[in-house]
Amino acid sequence: MRLTVEGAATRLEGPLLFLRRTLDVGLYDAVEVAGPDGHARLGRVAALDEELMTIEVLESTSGLTLPGTVVRFFGEPLTFGLAPGMLGRVFNGVGQVIDGGPPIAAKQRQRIEGLPINPVARAGPRDFIETGVSTLDLMNSLVRGQKLPIFSGGGLPHDRLAVEIASHARLRPAPGRAADGTDGADGADDFVIVFAGIGVPHDSAEFFRRSLEQGGALERTALFLNLASDSSTQRLLTPRFALTAAEYLAFVEGKHVLAILTDMTNYAEALREVSSSKGEIPSRKGFPGYLYSDLATLFERAGTLRGVPGTLTQLSILTMPADDIGHPIPDLTGYITEGQIVLSRDLDRRAVYPPVEVLPSLSRLMKDGIGGNYTHPDHPALSSQLYAAYARAVQARVLASVVGEEGLAATDRQYLSFGALFEGELVNQSAPRSLEQSMAIGWRLLAGLPLAELSRLSDAQIAAHLGPK
Repeated sequence: MRLTVEGAATRLEGPLLFLRRTLDVGLYDAVEVAGPDGHARLGRVAALDEELMTIEVLESTSGLTLPGTVVRFFGEPLTFGLAPGMLGRVFNGVGQVIDGGPPIAAKQRQRIEGLPINPVARAGPRDFIETGVSTLDLMNSLVRGQKLPIFSGGGLPHDRLAVEIASHARLRPAPGRAADGTDGADGADDFVIVFAGIGVPHDSAEFFRRSLEQGGALERTALFLNLASDSSTQRLLTPRFALTAAEYLAFVEGKHVLAILTDMTNYAEALREVSSSKGEIPSRKGFPGYLYSDLATLFERAGTLRGVPGTLTQLSILTMPADDIGHPIPDLTGYITEGQIVLSRDLDRRAVYPPVEVLPSLSRLMKDGIGGNYTHPDHPALSSQLYAAYARAVQARVLASVVGEEGLAATDRQYLSFGALFEGELVNQSAPRSLEQSMAIGWRLLAGLPLAELSRLSDAQIAAHLGPK
C-alpha cells in the first residue's frame, strides 16, 4: 500500500530530504520522491524520531523544491528482483540494468539489507580458490566462505589486480570431490563472480566492463557500477545490492560466489558524508561511531551454510588514506575479516607486479583450505619455509644497509640473493599461474639456500623436491 505526503518537506541538504513525520513508517522503508519537474527519484527512510524523518534520495536532488516535493511511501524496505539471468549483466549502484538489455525477469525479491545468519547454521570455510596470483595462492591462500580484504594505496594497481582475479579465479576441489562438496568431477560451471565498483571514476568503470568482457569473464559475472558522480547515498547501497545478488546466487541457486568489492574506502567516505549531513556526532577522523558495526553488516554476509551447496566468498579492496594501515577504515576492517593482503608502494616503484607485500599479509583461514587433499601435501611446509626465508632476507637487507654487503656473512649474502629472486620471480608475474607453477618456482628458489637453513621442511620433502647438494 502506497501513502503520499505533500508539503511536509522542511529542509534539503545534499542527498538528504528532511520531512515532518505525519505518517507511521518504518526505518529503511522505500520511498519515491517527485519534484516539480515530475521526475521520480528512488529513496529510503534513513532516520526517524517523533517529529521528523530523514529520506536518503538515491539520485540527484537537482530540481527539487520544498513546496512542490511529493513523497510516496511504499510501506516496505528496498528489495531487489533476483534471477539466474543476472549473470552476464551490468547494473548501476541500485540494481538497475544499464547494459542496454531487457530488465531481469525476477524469480524472487529479497531485502537488500540481507537476513541475519544463525551462527549455528554456519559451516567452517574450506576448499581452495585458485586466483592465479602466486602471492595469494601459495603464501596467503583464499578459502571458500572467507572474507579477505586487500589493503592498497592511492595509485597502486588494485583495479588491475581485481579484474585479473575476477577473470582467472577458479575452484580447486579436493580429488574425488566436486566443487560443491559432492562426489563427482569439476564444478567450475557453479563458480561465478559478483563484481561491485563503488564510487569509481568513469574510466575505471569502463575498464572493469571492457576487461571482463574481453577476457570472457563477464558471462559468469554480475557487474555493479557506482560512479564517483553518483549520489553518496547511492554509494551506501551499492555493496548491499551486490551482496544481495551474491547471497541469492550462493544460497538459493547453489553457486560458489566470489564477491569482489572495490573500493570500500569510497563507501566509508560516503558514510561519513551522510552521517555529517544528519548531524550525528563524529568519532575518529570524522567517521561515525558505528563505522565498525556498519562494515560488519557487509563483511559478515560471507560464509558457508550447513546443508547448502553454495558458498559466498568476499575479496574486498580498500585504499588506505596516506598509506596508513592504522587509519580507521583498514584498522576496523582487519578486526572483522580473516586476514589481509597488503600492497607495497616500494615494490610498485620497482616495477614488481602485483606489488604484494608478503610479510604483513595474512590469511587466517589458509590452513583450512590447503595441504592434504585440498591442494598438495607439501604446500603448507613450502609456504612456511618461503615466508621464514624471505623474513630473514629482509633482515639481511637492513644489516647490509649498515655494514655493507661485503661485511655480511656468507649465509646472509645467500639470503640477500634469495630475497631479490623471491621478489623478481615469485612475487612478480606477467601472467596468471597455476598453484603447481607457483610451487615449482618456490622449490627452485629454496634450492639456492643451504639445506641446514631449511628447518621448516622435513627430510622427505627436501629429498623429494631439492635433492642432495
